[in-house]
Amino acid sequence: MATVRLLTYVVSVLLVVVFERFSALAAFSQSLDSDFTFTLPAGRKECFYQTMKKDASLEIEYQVLDGAGLDVDFYISSPAGQILYSDHHKSDGMHTVETEDGDYMFCFDNTFSSVSEKLVFFELILDNMDGDDEPEDWKEYVHGTDVLDMKLEDIMDTINSVKSRLGKSSQIQTMLRAFEARDRNLQESNYDRVNFWSLVNLAVMMLVSGVQVYLVRSLFEDKRKICT
Repeated sequence: MATVRLLTYVVSVLLVVVFERFSALAAFSQSLDSDFTFTLPAGRKECFYQTMKKDASLEIEYQVLDGAGLDVDFYISSPAGQILYSDHHKSDGMHTVETEDGDYMFCFDNTFSSVSEKLVFFELILDNMDGDDEPEDWKEYVHGTDVLDMKLEDIMDTINSVKSRLGKSSQIQTMLRAFEARDRNLQESNYDRVNFWSLVNLAVMMLVSGVQVYLVRSLFEDKRKICT
């Protein structure tokens, strides 16, 4: 009897571990994120498409890293063609959409600028892309197995909370890197401008000094000619 109880205990513990891993995989599969950086030529518009499911969530955050004015036009439209959000001449923005089945289109527009191209960064975060039923399938296998008083629902909630915070931390770090890249590009641009205008001022000062020396010398030369 003792051996049977021991084997039953070991099997129960193994089941708990397996279901914990399964629930963790189910929790982490609900969120997807990706980021992209591209060059938007002057006078051009670039559009991207993302296929979404019903009752999911689409979050997009963008930022202009380089280019004159550090601004761009942006809009996102639904599968029916309705414009959900639009920004005009903005350097950054963030929008969240509760989605339905279909392809969502979001565009970056630089047609208002005929000279300067823009370097644009954006990040997509997709939530609940696996549907509502799949994450709960693991519960079908654990009814009536209260082993060691552990509640798998609590484990699931904890994993979801950790996943959400890790995703938010990753998003913040990505945006901080984008802000750093934009600030570095802006500083390098200002550095080049300062050097250029410093050289221009130096050339003008040397030219003015030369003209002044020439005028002073010409005055004394004219007096000598008059005296002779």
